[in-house]
Amino acid sequence: MKNSNDLVMKRLTLLFFVLSAVFVEAQTIGKKNQQAIISLLASQEKCWNDGNIEGYMSGYWNSDSLKFITKTGITYGWKPTLEMYKEHYPDKVAMGTLDFDDIRMIKMNGKTIFVMGKWTLQKTTGQVGGRFTLVCKKMKGEWKIVIDHSS
Repeated sequence: MKNSNDLVMKRLTLLFFVLSAVFVEAQTIGKKNQQAIISLLASQEKCWNDGNIEGYMSGYWNSDSLKFITKTGITYGWKPTLEMYKEHYPDKVAMGTLDFDDIRMIKMNGKTIFVMGKWTLQKTTGQVGGRFTLVCKKMKGEWKIVIDHSS
């Protein structure tokens, strides 16, 4: 009987998570907030393409609690993330041309939005790209990226 109860509990738990995801996705994001986040990403894109890493980083939460996640691990904090970018992209040529697209958003609550998208980086050596997920929070009237997972 214990196995039967475990199976029922697993199914109920799965159902709970599925319904929660549907409910969260069903919440609407106001146009003003959507536009603010699109503007944040557009600003990052422009700064990157201008060779301005510091400007690009202005979209991130300037805090030791910022998390930047890649396949190689997690970088904690704004300054270490900036240093990581500078190490990997020392100049405009190394940075290439960045493009974000296929942006989708899910409202988590009134001050948190989950953002998904695709990034493409055109470099002289070829094109690379992947997907990203961001957790953006509205702080002091501005949207900032608090968690970035890019792969």
